[in-house]
Amino acid sequence: MGTQIIIELLGGVAVLLWGTRMVRTGVTRAFGAELRQWIGRFTHRRLSAAGIGLATACLLQSSTATAMITASFAGRDLIAPSAALAVMLGADVGTTLVAQFLSLDIAWLSPILLAAGVFTFLAAGGRRLRHLARISIGLGLMLLSIRLIIEGSAPLRNTESMAIVLAPMTNEPFLAVIVAALLTWAAHSSLAAVLLVMSLASTQAISVHLALTFVVGANIGGAIAPVAMTMGASPPERWVPIGNLLMRTLAGLACLGAIPYLQPYLALLDERSAHMVVNFHTAFNLALLAIFLPLVPQVAKLCQKLLPRTAAAEGEIAPRYLDVSSLETPTVALTGASRETLRMGDVVEQMLQDTIEVFRNNDDKLMRDIAERDDGVDRLHEAIKLYLTKLTREELESPESKRAIEILNFTTNLEHIGDIIDRNLMELASKKIKNKYTFSSEGFDELAGFHRRITNNLRLALNVFMSSDLDLARQLLKEKEEIRDLERQLSESHFARVGRGKSESIETSSLHLDVLRDLKRINSHLTSVAYPILEEADQLISTRLRTRESKP
Repeated sequence: MGTQIIIELLGGVAVLLWGTRMVRTGVTRAFGAELRQWIGRFTHRRLSAAGIGLATACLLQSSTATAMITASFAGRDLIAPSAALAVMLGADVGTTLVAQFLSLDIAWLSPILLAAGVFTFLAAGGRRLRHLARISIGLGLMLLSIRLIIEGSAPLRNTESMAIVLAPMTNEPFLAVIVAALLTWAAHSSLAAVLLVMSLASTQAISVHLALTFVVGANIGGAIAPVAMTMGASPPERWVPIGNLLMRTLAGLACLGAIPYLQPYLALLDERSAHMVVNFHTAFNLALLAIFLPLVPQVAKLCQKLLPRTAAAEGEIAPRYLDVSSLETPTVALTGASRETLRMGDVVEQMLQDTIEVFRNNDDKLMRDIAERDDGVDRLHEAIKLYLTKLTREELESPESKRAIEILNFTTNLEHIGDIIDRNLMELASKKIKNKYTFSSEGFDELAGFHRRITNNLRLALNVFMSSDLDLARQLLKEKEEIRDLERQLSESHFARVGRGKSESIETSSLHLDVLRDLKRINSHLTSVAYPILEEADQLISTRLRTRESKP
């Protein structure tokens, strides 16, 4: 009997969590970009910031998701820390309004929402309509889960084992708060935790007093998840989750002693246990908003003192546009990954430009600087790769999946170019400096011209990557043919100088040819970005080999 009850409860909780996730995913896929614009545009004043937070949390049904978006904005100085905390205070209230809606006697809506969502999802051709269908399915599952939890927990009110388990927490409110906070943290949803407590209270499986104590713990636990998720982020990005946790914890601990005195007033509003729980949840967060909204500047300063902004190391190359909170909005996440890739390309371009200066001036310091920048390119490549790996765990539309693969391929090729510059060209430069070799004036002019051509192709490849322009892709691939012919001509020109007995050319022969070869390899990596575009437009032939029948 006990095992069956536990299984039914776990099943109901699982459906609740999955329904919440479906709603959040549907909203972020359908309106994610717009939500982010609202947060960035209308948060200059505390009151409007709180209103935006409330609306965002209502739509996402998650203060955690709102916290991650807001923290990423604060981390890039797009929103002031005090305004970001005001957004979170509004978001905390927003989730209570969702709980109020779901606490109504609207279980009859569940099959309607499920049927409408499923049939719309199967029949819809547009992406946004499919995401709206996902929202409908998620809401239907959430309403269904509440019924499942209520029905599954009904037998618990008469079981002795339940009384034994709950007795310590009834007498020790701090223990109850800790348990509820940890469970909420594990679920990453204070809304789901409050709805679970509401369902248990409605069947009298737990007392109203204990249910209200659990609600305090759920509110604190809901603020822990964003703190944990931003542990490796920059200090400005962590100020928002830490400030939200501080405010909720202080308010929660202060509220514990007042719960017995609040119960009669809650009963005046609605004496049904479930509604007392939800009303307390709303009242708690409204009080939190009223008390701390005027104090958010002070809370922001406290967070800045607890976690001071660290100065980035001079010249350090680290990711800027890989926003974790955008992962549930693939279009936004892919835009960020593309921007980071373009930045990676800019670093590689500067490395390539400086390469010829190392050969020209025997600049040992610049050579070491290029090696350090290659380490930065490797960091960017690894960060973009991990970011896109997380993104592809989500369900992506075909164009989104295709773009993710394009980004991965191009960043890999950029990373290979960085390695060629660092491990090959700089090694050749070091050999030239060490042995005091000198290219002939004619030979170096040829190398500089060839290098200039490759650098121009790098800029062209970056344009092709961002625009997917067919004409530019054709131009880039045409350059590959011309570069191959030019490399052959320059090699022959070098051999001609060697044949004439030119001492500098003889001395630097292998060096000269290796530089040409490595620059040609770089160009080959660059042209790879054009192939998917040309292949999709059916602009490629399957082979360059002449058939036997057509051989002259």
